[in-house]
Order: sequence, then structure tokens, then C-alpha cells
Amino acid sequence: MSDIDPELTQLDCSAVIADVWLLLDNECDENARKRLQGHLDTCPSCLAHYGIERQLKTLVNRKCGGDQAPQGLRDRLRVEIRKTVIIQEVAETDR
Repeated sequence: MSDIDPELTQLDCSAVIADVWLLLDNECDENARKRLQGHLDTCPSCLAHYGIERQLKTLVNRKCGGDQAPQGLRDRLRVEIRKTVIIQEVAETDR
């Protein structure tokens, strides 16, 4: 009997690669993290892709880590986000 969780082997590589940034940014729950890490531990090609993405993230953080968006851009983004939230809330209410 294998010690590998069958759920880990059933993960599709494309799904793992799509979620690599969630893992890198610690934006996934504990179960998803375990599933992704388990797949990476058993799939050399996904592990290699993860390594490349981790290096890219490190490089971007090193080169752009201290940069901040101009205040005007941040203000415009806040307004657009609020509009989007309001539109979604209205759409959900109309259902």
C-alpha cells in the first residue's frame, strides 16, 4: 500500500501550475497548500516550474519591492474597485 495520498496524485499538473502563485503568496488555505505541496513533492516538472516562479517572484521583489504607485493611481483604483463592488451587489440583488 502506498503512503501517497490519492488526492495528491489526482491533481492535474495544469491546475497545480495555475495555483503556484497562490502557494508562493501564502494565499491558499492549509488543505490546498498540502495538496499543492504534495503534488510538487512527487512531480519533477511541476517542481521545476515552481522553482522558476519562486525565482521570478524573488527577482521582482528585489527590483521593485520598494516602489509605490502614485497617489492619483491608487485613488483611481479605489474608485474603480468601489464601482465594481456596487455593480456586483446590485446584480446580486436583482437575481
